[in-house]
Amino acid sequence: MNVSDIRFALHGGAGVIDRASLSAAKEAEFRAELRRITESASAALKAGCSALDAIERAIIELENFPLFNAGHGAVLNANAEVELDASIMDGRTRACGAIAAAKTPKNPIQLARAVMERTEHVLLVGNGADRFAQSQKIATMPLEYFVTAERAEQQRQAASLGRVTLDHDSIFNPHDKKGTVGAVARDAWGNLAAGTSTGGMTNKMPGRCGDTPVIGAGTFADNNTVAASATGHGEYFIRNAVCFDLHAQMLYAGLSLRQAGARTLQRVADLGGTGGVIAIAADGSIELPYNSEGMYRAWFDGELVRVAIYAD
Repeated sequence: MNVSDIRFALHGGAGVIDRASLSAAKEAEFRAELRRITESASAALKAGCSALDAIERAIIELENFPLFNAGHGAVLNANAEVELDASIMDGRTRACGAIAAAKTPKNPIQLARAVMERTEHVLLVGNGADRFAQSQKIATMPLEYFVTAERAEQQRQAASLGRVTLDHDSIFNPHDKKGTVGAVARDAWGNLAAGTSTGGMTNKMPGRCGDTPVIGAGTFADNNTVAASATGHGEYFIRNAVCFDLHAQMLYAGLSLRQAGARTLQRVADLGGTGGVIAIAADGSIELPYNSEGMYRAWFDGELVRVAIYAD
């Protein structure tokens, strides 16, 4: 066990985050929550918590915080309902689990981990995921728990314009910017883990799944290379297999995490996609690249906790 090996990072979404429009009070609220969760996760890792447990706990806290697009406060689909996606991956074994288009799990990341550890499968969707949650006595909630007034208004706006939008789309009130959440960690034994959770896109077609529940697109972890979690326009991230692409460039081409991240996001941009990735390499390097105006992010680099929203 080597405490100096500990690394941690999280994100709360990437997109059109206008510095001039985000109030000082709201920005302070975001920064305080990102810092609190990162400090809690890094303290747990120092105390011997595994990377897998640390990222699950952090994502649960992000899911419970209504200012992000996951769990309580998730965006609504075209039927004004939530459909929740999540995935988790253990870099030690490449074991992974995911759920998509679920409507009832209070903390989707818990259900994703249950799929990984208690089934022979990787991905459960829709009613099957909800039934599995009930069978495993994982906490479920009615629709009213997930819906916030801001999310309901966003869905009405998007529907009136005939739009399917990212949660950071510029059509929305700039004070209501929230996003997909994710976390990555390296623990004191050098093990990597990653997880991601989201409500997807506002006014999306019922049944739509983005990159979050797709292992290799929205989430990936391998102790030999990298743990990564993505946020952005999921269709583009699926087409580029973003998180696996980071791993592949490092494993097969011998690129550094920084080089791989830049190349991967450039490919996303070349297709017209926007978003970002948080990633921790096996050597402990941390990169949080994005090609949008901002990305809610925080990280522990082995010494300090840092928080950022813009290119600051």
